[in-house]
Amino acid sequence: MAACSLFSYVAIAWMKVVPLQAIRSRSQFLKIAALSAIFCFSVVSGNISLRYLPVSFNQAIGATTPFFTAFFAYIMTFKREAWVTYAALIPVVMGVVIASGSEPSFHLFGFIICIAATAARALKTVVQGLLLQSDGEKLNSMNLLLYMAPIAVVLLVPATLIMEDNVLGITIQQAKKDWGILPLLAVNSATAYFVNLTNFLVTKYTSPLTLQVLGNAKGAVAVVVSILLFRNPVTVVGMIGYSITVIGVVLYSEAKKRSSKQSET
Repeated sequence: MAACSLFSYVAIAWMKVVPLQAIRSRSQFLKIAALSAIFCFSVVSGNISLRYLPVSFNQAIGATTPFFTAFFAYIMTFKREAWVTYAALIPVVMGVVIASGSEPSFHLFGFIICIAATAARALKTVVQGLLLQSDGEKLNSMNLLLYMAPIAVVLLVPATLIMEDNVLGITIQQAKKDWGILPLLAVNSATAYFVNLTNFLVTKYTSPLTLQVLGNAKGAVAVVVSILLFRNPVTVVGMIGYSITVIGVVLYSEAKKRSSKQSET
């Protein structure tokens, strides 16, 4: 997140990609701070859940994010989708329920933490949508990253020091053994910046719900890759559940497309 703030500052102040936007009000600042806190909670909770759940199952639970996004969007913005769109979310959720019931590596605490991380991810998407799309408090993507990232750093550093014992010393020791890790860290930081930037841009020009459904396509690929790489045990029922979730994502995309065409006409 420190790299996100640095890259945004360079792009805004030096390269003049977009104009610098000042924070307009205390309310806007509190929303940015809340966005940072929610982001940090989702990251920390997601990492904790990986201690108890395999990556494939973790990604399958994450596929329910559109459901939580639709819920928070309605509660916070009173934005309603067509009933067909909501109906398409049912198989997305049911697939995960089926997969979790047959998951060989199921762990209750890990499951609860993963659900909490998923809900936080959805809430973050809705809040960032308010900051990027609201007429009264609209920020462009780079400026939002510029203000959000430093707050996230302040929150994540203590969590990192508590959860990862002697992480700084281990990193320095690894760098002394192999300097090649430093370019890898730099590339990872730059990639994280562009991931967050494109995340904000998709939210700005589409909607929070569409962003999360698109993310499910990535999740489906992650499930397959994790099974192939880590050899996680998966039952037939579990695979059926994952498949139902993917089908739900496809149905949502089609329902959203038809809804958009009807609203245009």
